[in-house]
Amino acid sequence: MADDATQELSVTPDAVAGGSTHVSDEVVEKIAAAAARAVPGVAELGGDVARFFNTVLDKIGLDQVGDARRGCSAHVTNGAAVINLVIVIDAGRPVPEVTDAVRARVTEAVEAYGLRADEINIRVDDVAMGAPSAPTV
Repeated sequence: MADDATQELSVTPDAVAGGSTHVSDEVVEKIAAAAARAVPGVAELGGDVARFFNTVLDKIGLDQVGDARRGCSAHVTNGAAVINLVIVIDAGRPVPEVTDAVRARVTEAVEAYGLRADEINIRVDDVAMGAPSAPTV
């Protein structure tokens, strides 16, 4: 009789639980910031204030705090993202060339995660005049 009470259940690929998936704004910000940093001609991300605080954090040994999303904000609704970037470009690089490359790279990166990039707004905040100097301690 013990055998009668034991029954195996078969699991098929069709037996997938329902539910919803939400990708947070912070995840999209990290994806977009990493993609933008990888574009030649992008020296840094973030406005003057963010870069100032990052310099201070560098000097006290907290150089990775806030770096992943610095210079980027995103809002995700129904799988579509609106992304705002603040960048610093290298001196001598044409702004349209750099910003077009940033849009293409960020769109590709966001779409690789199964999302749609509806808008990628870019503000060029500064121009990097030469190689960045190493922070002094």
